[in-house]
Amino acid sequence: MKLSSLSTFSTLVGRTALALLVAALLAISPLQNLARAGDSSAAAGAEQTSPAAQSTATTTTTASDQTDLAVTVYNQDLALVRDVRQINLPAGISELRFMDIAASINPATVHFRSLADPGKLNVLEQDYEYDLLDPAKLLQKYVGREVTLLRPIQENGSTRWEEIRATLLADNNGPVWKVGDEIVTGMSADSYRFPALPENLYERPTLLWQLENRGATRQTVEASYLTTNLSWSADYVLTVGRDDSSADLDGWVTLINNSGAAFNNARLQLVAGDVHRAAPPPRAEMEALTESRAVGGAAPFAQESFSEYHLYTLGRRTSIQDKETKQISLLSASLIPVEKQYVVNGQSYYFRTAAQPGAPIKDAVQVYYKFQNSEQSSLGMPLPAGTVRVYQADSHGGVLFVGEDNIDHTPKDEPVRLHIGNAFDIVAERKQTDFQRISDRVYEMEYEITLRNHKDVPVTVEVNEPIGGDWEMLSSTYKALKTAAFAAQFEVPVEKDGTSVLRYRVRVHW
Repeated sequence: MKLSSLSTFSTLVGRTALALLVAALLAISPLQNLARAGDSSAAAGAEQTSPAAQSTATTTTTASDQTDLAVTVYNQDLALVRDVRQINLPAGISELRFMDIAASINPATVHFRSLADPGKLNVLEQDYEYDLLDPAKLLQKYVGREVTLLRPIQENGSTRWEEIRATLLADNNGPVWKVGDEIVTGMSADSYRFPALPENLYERPTLLWQLENRGATRQTVEASYLTTNLSWSADYVLTVGRDDSSADLDGWVTLINNSGAAFNNARLQLVAGDVHRAAPPPRAEMEALTESRAVGGAAPFAQESFSEYHLYTLGRRTSIQDKETKQISLLSASLIPVEKQYVVNGQSYYFRTAAQPGAPIKDAVQVYYKFQNSEQSSLGMPLPAGTVRVYQADSHGGVLFVGEDNIDHTPKDEPVRLHIGNAFDIVAERKQTDFQRISDRVYEMEYEITLRNHKDVPVTVEVNEPIGGDWEMLSSTYKALKTAAFAAQFEVPVEKDGTSVLRYRVRVHW
């Protein structure tokens, strides 16, 4: 090849190589731009997802998630609630809103735990949210925000609704609005429309937990807490026969729920006894009850000793609605032997201040029914404190109310004594018939107590006399029993339409 031809060939090869190099560079440049765009998009995406990754997931649980509910009620306006629920919790840190709880809850007593995996579910923080939703609070929460006001406009005999968008500037003694460029007060509206519910306002009381879950996502959890405004008491009905020798006793548990929550299908336990409690802070009084309901034919309570108290467990589940008084059968016993007692209690001041000197002083003749809380009397179950209402059949077969009394907690084999009122047909009169000063510190006194019975049956009246000092009974028409250092007791029989006179003389050393 000639030199000129070789030069021409080299020139062509160089140009071709240069063209290929430029083409390659042009091809690489879009790829680099695309890669850079992809990197930028990925970085932007990472920046956008980072806050979301850092946010805390929120789980809400309501009574619909309950798998078990137990309520233990004390007879001191106190109850322990144990609420078991099955919920889904994400791994890591999350927030749990635990709703449908008592409004009267004591937040300091709340205990939360996992029943499935307690070692891997921890409580980091706990809040009790009780800023409840109502129209006034909702309006206050929207201060500084825009609200839609709806106002009725009357036109040609019809009503047209006008919508006004306004900013609520303040809500002190009435709302202050900004409509356009004007400040408006006293603007009435039939209703308000709010775009959303504020985060810090709740439709019902809520427990709020921040949790750390290192276990399974499906968890069975238990929340327990003490609440007030849920209490119980015992009420009894004693129906006495016409002959005053036997009676039937029915006991009822009266539950009063004003706690702000309903307890549906709950296991119920009652604790009878005086549980010591620290003085609580003052609380506002709750509203009065609006509903009363009695439930008959219930399964009886099983009774057992518990610490220094008695525990009564209902043999079935029951529901206790809010603002409700519910009665559940506690016991039923028939043909209990009873004793009717007539009692006169003397008072020492009678003998120092006579309103009418020389005239007898009348004493009330008190009426009692007494029975033994024992198995031999068809009872024997520890009786919680409560009110016993006494009824008795009349001559026409009807049952009439004859009185009531309160009883304390009564163990088995202890007596029950009920004061039902004062006798109408038995009269007691007393007077002091003698007083002698034997020495500076020794006196003799004589008393006369007249008992008149206008009933058509004989009665026995128990007379209890208070005697102070060191005393000695010198004489008495009926046998005296020294019942205490300062008291003497007499059993005085009185025939029907008859009169008995108790006279006694006592020497007292002061």
